[in-house]
Amino acid sequence: MSGRLLRGDARRRFLAGGLRRRLPLRGLRRRLFSRGLRTRLVVVFLLVSALSALAAAALTFRQARSAILDRAQDSAVRDLRGQLASLAPDLPARPDRRELRSLVLQLDRSGGSRAWHTSASYRDGPLVPATGRPVPLPAGFRKAGATARTAVVQRFHRGDDPWLALALPVMTADEPSRRSGLVVYASFSLASEEQDVSSLVDAARTGALPVVLLSAVPALFAARSVLRPVRRLRSASEKMAAGALDTRIDVSGNDELADLGRTFNGMAATLQADADTRRAMEARARRFAADVSHELRTPLAAMTAVTGVLDEEAAAGRLEPETAEALGLVADETRRLTRMVDDLMEISRFDAGAAVLHRDEVDVGELVRKTLALRHWQDRVGTDVPEGLRASLDPRRIDVVLANLVGNALRHGGPSVPVHIRARGEGGRLVLTVTDGGPGIPPDVLPHVFDRFTKGDAARARSEGSGLGLAIAAENARLHDGTLTAAEAPGGGAQFTLDLPLHRTPESP
Repeated sequence: MSGRLLRGDARRRFLAGGLRRRLPLRGLRRRLFSRGLRTRLVVVFLLVSALSALAAAALTFRQARSAILDRAQDSAVRDLRGQLASLAPDLPARPDRRELRSLVLQLDRSGGSRAWHTSASYRDGPLVPATGRPVPLPAGFRKAGATARTAVVQRFHRGDDPWLALALPVMTADEPSRRSGLVVYASFSLASEEQDVSSLVDAARTGALPVVLLSAVPALFAARSVLRPVRRLRSASEKMAAGALDTRIDVSGNDELADLGRTFNGMAATLQADADTRRAMEARARRFAADVSHELRTPLAAMTAVTGVLDEEAAAGRLEPETAEALGLVADETRRLTRMVDDLMEISRFDAGAAVLHRDEVDVGELVRKTLALRHWQDRVGTDVPEGLRASLDPRRIDVVLANLVGNALRHGGPSVPVHIRARGEGGRLVLTVTDGGPGIPPDVLPHVFDRFTKGDAARARSEGSGLGLAIAAENARLHDGTLTAAEAPGGGAQFTLDLPLHRTPESP
């Protein structure tokens, strides 16, 4: 038989009081941790409080249960020993069955509210109960009592009820350490003690709920104190992401969050210093390029004028063939250098914020035709522009964009590759595409196609382009509050899309 008291209802009520239904732990964990940090902190705080309350209640219950049972056990042993001390001296040295029955009858009457059932045996004789029914005892208990020299106690269950069994050997009067052979057995129900324990279980469970609910208040305050520096750190991070690199947060304390704040401030200081250094270097580089370009314009203008005169002499046949060929090479390189200087000057204006728009209401079809005719491309480029499509644009800058896009397509596509310009008005915007049927843009070059000095073929170092044309086109598109994008054409080749507002917005220059 079990020596535990609460194998039945009391233990089940304690263990299952607040957990009668099993929760899907995986789904619960997923729902909790998909919430914000504040919710998770409060939930974890409440769970810790609940577990602490349950642990404290369990320990209190265990100690109280042991105290109740030990008190009932000690009281029963003490009362039984006291009754035997007053009744056993009147027994003969070798009591018979009738005398044993008289003894246990007196013991049963003296049990009082405990209402124990007693029986007795002498030597190895049979148990003699007070009534005709045998006294309930656990298996093997009589054998343990027959050989013991002190009281033997064992808890057992009779049905669903807990019981306590006692075996008390009687010693001889002249020699207290020697057994007389008489052993008295008693057993009684512990139902009243179990009721006391059940009351403790109910009180522990009832007291745990207010503790958990009250712990929500310090949980909210704790979450607020923990999340306050986190919110400051998030706000500072958002400001830095917006470009305010001088953002710092106030740090107080010496905990981990304070260390995180100091680390953030150190990182912000480093980023600001690096950004200032980079901006200074970029400013010096832009100023250097602008200065060099400006200084080159005067000698280049003189060289262009001289090469123009010499070109006329060569065309008239007044120069030797070798001299004419060398002169042609010099003239081509001079024109290429002039275009590069002009592009650098244009980029410098964008960098300095000095680029100005001069808008005008223009016919898009006429603007496209003029751009192609000015460069003698009208026979090599197809157009699809509806009549009457008008937009508020800077004609000179859009001419530069179209010239760069078409020239890039003709240069990289080859003389036999078709180039097509298509324009449409869609939702208040002008969408203009330039498509060629050439080899397209390499995938590794496509993300950087609008970067400065980027060329589609790195091996063609001596190409006519300066590597600034597409960058200038993109800057002109942004100046119009528009965009310029590059992609692979649906049928192969490259496709550039210029997206601009058809009409001038109030914020536009």
